[in-house]
Amino acid sequence: MRLHLLGVSGPFPESNGATSGYLLEAGSALLQFDFGSGILARLTALMPPEALNAVFLSHWHFDHTSDLLPLIYRLQALSSVLPVYAPADEASALRKAVASAPCFQLTDIAPGDRITVGDAEVFVGEARHPVPAVGFRVEQGGRVFGYTGDTNTLPSLAGFYRGCDLLLADGLFPEEEWTEQKPHLSAALAAELARDAGAKRLIVTHLNPFYSPKTVLREARTRFSDPRLAEPGAAVEI
Repeated sequence: MRLHLLGVSGPFPESNGATSGYLLEAGSALLQFDFGSGILARLTALMPPEALNAVFLSHWHFDHTSDLLPLIYRLQALSSVLPVYAPADEASALRKAVASAPCFQLTDIAPGDRITVGDAEVFVGEARHPVPAVGFRVEQGGRVFGYTGDTNTLPSLAGFYRGCDLLLADGLFPEEEWTEQKPHLSAALAAELARDAGAKRLIVTHLNPFYSPKTVLREARTRFSDPRLAEPGAAVEI
């Protein structure tokens, strides 16, 4: 498998950046995880977006979904239909737009679901966020990729991501800013999750431009050996 980090910021982009969006090449499957602001142009630089096999959304916040709106125009022009898998959230205006667009085939998902795309298996796990949210585990060719989406602590997380070859984890907050009521993990807690899950590698993502990357990385290193911060444009072999 190969992971392309298209956008790594949240909840708003850094200068010339993009918010959450990750392309995963998983055997015969091309899977897009989240589709935030700036992602459509970056994805188009790599491949035609209509060639995706599926889009998986962790939740419906705009920094994870907003570029689905201009994608509608491209798909309509090409008479293409793209499968989208996402948690149900009736309060989301963007979900209503996607559900009503004939170019999208929207399927609601929930923790415990399993979706087969090509020769990849996508498992849906829990997440804790202010809106309905999920995380993902992808297994293909004997390799395992995990993506937490946006989440704070949950007892089930370490078990769900057990043995990942690569864990892409939300670690937005430095420790002094994190509380149990916040919508995201701290970088240190993301690293702790990777350690407890026995993940081989960790990339901390959903990086807030207001927080020092050096601080975030230093704190992640206190709980996990050799974590990385997500770098926009990077491609990572899994």
